[in-house]
Amino acid sequence: MNKHANSKPKAPVMIRYFTAIMALLISLQGFSQKFDQLAQTPPMGWNSWNKFACDGINEQVIRKTADAMVSSGMKDAGYEYVVIDDCWQVDRDSSGFIVADPKKFPSGIKALADYVHSKGLKFGIYSCAGRRTCAGRPASRGHEYQDAISYARWGVDYLKLDWCNAEGQNAKESYTLMRDALYKAGRPIVFSLCEWGTNKPWEWAGDVGHLWRSSGDIGNHWDKVDGNDGRIWGGSVLVNLDLQKGLEKYAGPGRWNDPDMLEVGNGVLTIAEERAHFSLWCMLAAPLIAGNDLSTMSKETIGILTNKEVIAIDQDKLGKQGYLIQDEEKFQIFLKPLSGGDTAIFLFNRGDLPREMTIDWKKYKIGPDHALRDLWKKQAVGTTSTDYKANVGGHDVVMLRVAK
Repeated sequence: MNKHANSKPKAPVMIRYFTAIMALLISLQGFSQKFDQLAQTPPMGWNSWNKFACDGINEQVIRKTADAMVSSGMKDAGYEYVVIDDCWQVDRDSSGFIVADPKKFPSGIKALADYVHSKGLKFGIYSCAGRRTCAGRPASRGHEYQDAISYARWGVDYLKLDWCNAEGQNAKESYTLMRDALYKAGRPIVFSLCEWGTNKPWEWAGDVGHLWRSSGDIGNHWDKVDGNDGRIWGGSVLVNLDLQKGLEKYAGPGRWNDPDMLEVGNGVLTIAEERAHFSLWCMLAAPLIAGNDLSTMSKETIGILTNKEVIAIDQDKLGKQGYLIQDEEKFQIFLKPLSGGDTAIFLFNRGDLPREMTIDWKKYKIGPDHALRDLWKKQAVGTTSTDYKANVGGHDVVMLRVAK
């Protein structure tokens, strides 16, 4: 007989044994659901990345942003989430729990979340399904349940989970694992899958998260950049828009296609392009996540981001994503069904020069008894008893609400 047969296992062996048993029990419990009744309309908020990227974030910036979301009128217009993107985390402690950068966030994430909540807003955070984040920081792979516990303790309301450094991982399995961890932690958290659309998340993510990226990262550009198709990098307003074609059947309350954050107010797009960008995202029932410096916005930017009539199209409780009904060269018309029998019609001039556009209402089976309201002019513009004509500027839009 082995003289060690009756001896007790050493501590490291016991720890490994306990860890394996706990992992087995967790897998057998099968927390196979997401939090329901969240994101019944597309989430609205702000994310730090487009403006501040990695080096520019700290707790002062986030507090200042929360203040500005209230003072600018954005909160009153429906924006509620203040989301920190990559580079808030620097390490894990001896137990494996994620650690925030003590220089950038000396008060800690819990205190920052409390401040955001004190403004009547909600707090969001970022991680990655891979082993490292896109900026090379510690990510969630292998620590999903620990991170979910931390988020719940801190008071997180929204999680964006990226897809960098995930070589060899199965996207559906990785995101489902984090979904289950969030549900087990017990705090309702909107779950944003930032998978870039490479594994067609619209086909499977409706039971996993509340929104999923249906394009790669947007760039602060109007049109295609360097010939890239935008599926991962090199995106733009038009590139990301075109990737949404045919995805409308997958969207609805609690499940949204996400063509990425807004570039409104970031100083590259013209006012017409910003108006078109914002209108297009509203027509797509896309999440409205601003990405500019809210503390230094111009009146024009505020006017675009807080147009409640246009936002109402995005936030319509029917939850239908708009779709193309006419596509001729650089002239497009989108239609979005709305609750109560109303319809949103969107005339979009992709070309550089102004163009006369006409809508024959009979062609789209819209009767003569409907009133038309221009949502950017904020005024009535006739009825559907006659064809509608408008001169639409280059890279600009006309957005109509058609109501009985």
